[in-house]
This record gives sequence, structure tokens and C-alpha cells, in this order.
Amino acid sequence: MIADHFTRLIRRQQFLIRCLGDYSGSNNICNSASIKMQSLLSVGSPSMEVDAVSILKSITPSLEASKHKGQAGKIAVVGGCREYTGAPYFSAISALKIGADLSHVFCTKDAAPVIKGYSPELIVHPILEESYSVRDEDKKSILAKVIEEVDKWMERFDCLVIGPGLGRDPFLLDCVSNIMKHARQSNVPMVIDGDGLFLVTNSLELISGYPLAVLTPNVNEYKRLVQKVLQCEVNDRDGTHQLLSLAKGIGGATILRKGVSDFISNGETVHAVSSFGSPRRCGGQGDILSGSVAVFVSWARQLAGEPSMSATVMGCIAGSVLLRKAASQAFERNRRSMLTTDIIQHLGTSLEELCPVLVSQ
Repeated sequence: MIADHFTRLIRRQQFLIRCLGDYSGSNNICNSASIKMQSLLSVGSPSMEVDAVSILKSITPSLEASKHKGQAGKIAVVGGCREYTGAPYFSAISALKIGADLSHVFCTKDAAPVIKGYSPELIVHPILEESYSVRDEDKKSILAKVIEEVDKWMERFDCLVIGPGLGRDPFLLDCVSNIMKHARQSNVPMVIDGDGLFLVTNSLELISGYPLAVLTPNVNEYKRLVQKVLQCEVNDRDGTHQLLSLAKGIGGATILRKGVSDFISNGETVHAVSSFGSPRRCGGQGDILSGSVAVFVSWARQLAGEPSMSATVMGCIAGSVLLRKAASQAFERNRRSMLTTDIIQHLGTSLEELCPVLVSQ
């Protein structure tokens, strides 16, 4: 039965890729996709496939008239600079579309007006600085002001997203490093993506031994993490043990390794989410995932009792399956022209299909 399940996944991927267009070489594309999928599935055994929809349902709270603003989640995205304003917007607005009550963005002063212009729903804090606008003698005092401003809000947040649109400016990264240290002191979960992964790969002490950290690397970011932590190259033939070793080497942070199948581990177990999403690989989908995971992690931490999985693992699984569902719907409608904004528009309907709203009086 398990083997049949994965055979059907491969056939479905072949079919959907063929839908992109009947042109010369399409068979090669399908064969290549099939080989890639089988290769990635070999990272873990089929028994690692998790009932992601059931986990999503168990996390998602009911809507109750007695609840007040903020109880469904307060998320903050730390990122956004002169060059990159779309990524923090994608992450922050996705959190709201899924059901978070409030979504903040801490960005540079240059990025703030642009991000504010994208949506009035976001609370934008233009407090970060880049090296070009700061004199060397002023860096210490400006850093202190940044941390002071963020600390005013820190304990209100249920989860931070670190990295979308962050860039790699040295002073900006220094500011964010200090924000991460304060988040850790306040026991606030952090989902780290994009240039946030560049930062932590070069400063592992920021997340080492912190079980509320989530890393969401793509293929290249994962490669750099493996090289840094394990001092070797990525080995998909023994991918399960390597992912476990990587999570353990970082000290128990949860890793969501993105790919044809997403693999999730906190160093104790490995879970796979393999439902098909979309063959369209437009930029920004990782930003949707980071915002989604942040919301689900915050919801999972509110569960009563002691769940069998950690909140970070459950949040990754739920975020993965929701993004795949929304991407599938967006691709079905838009085909080659599908963009990240199209996926965002399908987040609400996808969540409703997976977990219909329950309204309590």
C-alpha cells in the first residue's frame, strides 16, 4: 500500500507537469521530475509520511465570539531593506490570511513606505538601519535604540519570522543578531528563512540549543548548513540520518528541508509531507511558508495537554501541507502565469477546505 501511494504521487507529478504544455521535450521533463521525486523520496522511508491534514486540524483553533484581538496570534517579520520589500510583505500578509490577528514588520526606513503601501493591514516599524546610512561612531548608539524599540514589543509576539528580504548588510545583520538574542531570552519562537539562514549559518550560536527555533532551508541553504555543521556534503542516499544529525548538531532546532517532498526533523524523528503543490517555482513561496509556519507554531503552543509532537514540528507540517494545497489551487487556475500573490489569495480557501471553520458562541 505504501509503495502504491508513492507511485501515485510520481504519476500525479508527471501528469501535472505535462499540463504545462504539450511541446517537444516534455517527456524528458516528466522523466526528470519523476527521477527527482524518487530521489527525494529516498531521503526518508515511506513510513515517514505524516497525516499532515489531521495535524493541521488539531492545531487550528475554533472561532469564538468571546475571544479578543490578539488571541489568534501576533506575528512579527524581521526583514525588508532597500532592495527587497516583497518578501517581508508576503510573509506578513500570509500570516494574516491564515488567521493571525496581528502582523508586524520590522524593516529599514527605506523599505517601510513601500511595504506600508502594499497593505494597510500590516503594522510597519521603520527602525532597522544599513551601513551606508550609519557613521561608525554612531553604530553602538543606533544599535541600542533598535533593541530598545524592539524590546517594547517582544513579549507581545507569539512568533518571529527572521530573514525575508533582510539582505546581507553587515550592520543590519548585527542588529538582527541582537534581536534574535533578545527573542531567545524572552522564549519567543523564531522561524528563520532567506538571509536569516545566511546569518545563522555563520553564527550558529544564535540558535544552537534553542528548541523554539525553526529553520526552513531550500536546497542551497541546506547544503551550506550541512557543510558548516556536519563538515561534509549533502548525502541524499542517507538523507534521513543526515537530517537527524544536522538537527542534533544544531542542538534541537527544528529543520524543514524544502523540496519535492518536505522533510521535517527536530533531531528526534523525521516526518515527510509529500502532497503535490505546483511545478511552478516562482519566487516568494518560501516567504509564504515562513509566515504560515509562524502562525501554526503559535497555535500549536496554545494546545492543552502534552501533544505527541513538539509545537515547532507540528507547525512545520501544517504550514507545509497548507502551502502545497494553496499552490495547487493557484496553479490549477493560473498555470504558467501563477505568481506568489495568486497563492496567497488561495490560502484562506485552502485552509477552509482542509479545516472548515467551527464557530463557537
